[in-house]
Amino acid sequence: MQAAGGGVAGRNTLPALGDAASEDLGVGAERRLGDRIMQEARRDPALLDDPLLVEYVRSLFAPLLQAAQARGDLSAELAQHFAWETFVVRDRSVNAFALPGGYIGVHLGLLSMTGTRDELASVLAHELAHVTQRHIARMLESNRRQSMLGAVAMILGVMAAARSNVDAANAMIVGGQAAMAQGQLNFSRDMEREADRVGFGVLEQAGFARSGMAGMFERMQQAQRLTDYNQFPYLRSHPLTTERVAEARTRLGIEAAGGALDLVGSGGERALWWHAAMQGRARGLMDARSEVLQRLAEPGANGDQGPPALAGAYAAAVAATRLKQWAKADAALDRARRLAAPSPEAERAVHMLQVESLLERGRPQDAAARLAQAPADASRAGLLLASRVALAMPGPAQGLARQAEDLRTWVALHPQDGSAWLALGLLEERLGARLAALRAQAEAQLAWGDLDGAVDRLRAGQRLARSGAAAADSVEAAVIDARLKAVEERRRRDRVDGADLPR
Repeated sequence: MQAAGGGVAGRNTLPALGDAASEDLGVGAERRLGDRIMQEARRDPALLDDPLLVEYVRSLFAPLLQAAQARGDLSAELAQHFAWETFVVRDRSVNAFALPGGYIGVHLGLLSMTGTRDELASVLAHELAHVTQRHIARMLESNRRQSMLGAVAMILGVMAAARSNVDAANAMIVGGQAAMAQGQLNFSRDMEREADRVGFGVLEQAGFARSGMAGMFERMQQAQRLTDYNQFPYLRSHPLTTERVAEARTRLGIEAAGGALDLVGSGGERALWWHAAMQGRARGLMDARSEVLQRLAEPGANGDQGPPALAGAYAAAVAATRLKQWAKADAALDRARRLAAPSPEAERAVHMLQVESLLERGRPQDAAARLAQAPADASRAGLLLASRVALAMPGPAQGLARQAEDLRTWVALHPQDGSAWLALGLLEERLGARLAALRAQAEAQLAWGDLDGAVDRLRAGQRLARSGAAAADSVEAAVIDARLKAVEERRRRDRVDGADLPR
């Protein structure tokens, strides 16, 4: 069924699996469970906080979130209590996933294979629908029920074995396990279909091209053809990609059911070039193997013109920089700069890569000069790059105090940004503000979910303040005292609440 555009009144009225949220896992418990998972995930080096890629993904996710609220898919309770955070994973596989509490991860492999921003947005809309429809809570409840079914079958099997009826015992045990597996797969397929349906409506409401979802499924069908045709449909947790392509095309309308899809998408050519730059960045960062980087660094792998050529040139520049092959990096950067001209966003991405490449060569002065050629960038990516340049400058680098002040303003508005707090801590250390540096380090640990690490840094700040070495900074010392009490209370509360979480 095609989802109607506009507000809540015009949206798809098919019943939603998430209309009744799980009674076993409430909103608060699901958020705490997600926080626990992310606390562990953030320790994994595969979790990649690349400012440009994170910024790009979030620029697509924000309008989807607003659209879900406008359609009525996202309740006020979920909007208030969930994290609604997207993050990037350094993994070659074509995948994205939703975690409890509103955390959504995107693999670099997915970023690298999407052709338009609308295709990537369709995946984000699908994962967002999993969260808004409470699929995770409902799956936990389903698994609990299926586990009970399996336990009953196992008990009956043991009883049959006790009566020396071994064949009956095996049949009951195997039958119970099969019922558990099939029940979980059926439930998962229903959730995937609903996420496609709700996600399509959110995608359209947010202003993205309606063809994005069908285009994404067709790419997946091509990339996973062996998987689709060498497994039985009823043994898959997702509906067959061929089925999803057909359903997505049906939602586009009869006139588009068999025709060519929009290859430009929303935002026009400008958005297409920006996506190509981010596509190339993902390709250059997702694999550390030397042979892969060598292949990417070769020029001309993606043609001479058009967005695919920009993606190839950008990937070549990233790969050559990682290999420290500076001549190839410069050639690829020059080519990428020429190709990016149709899009200011793509030009900015190339310019920032040039600065990063100069930093990797140990040429901070040249990096600073290159950075100064563009207007001041107050975005997160711009602030973090400017901080890297300032910190790399030898001696009492100019601009440290200004960069620190800019980051203080940023973290005041975005207190959960661990990378920004860490950069601020390094700047404060260079400026000689030791108490402020320790406090910033603690806030970084807190943002990443490491409460023990935050307490350790705050206590170190307390000891420093009481030693008299930083007595002049009484305001910072008072802030550290207050933050330590708050973090210790949160740690105590989390330990109590953790007993109620599913394991």
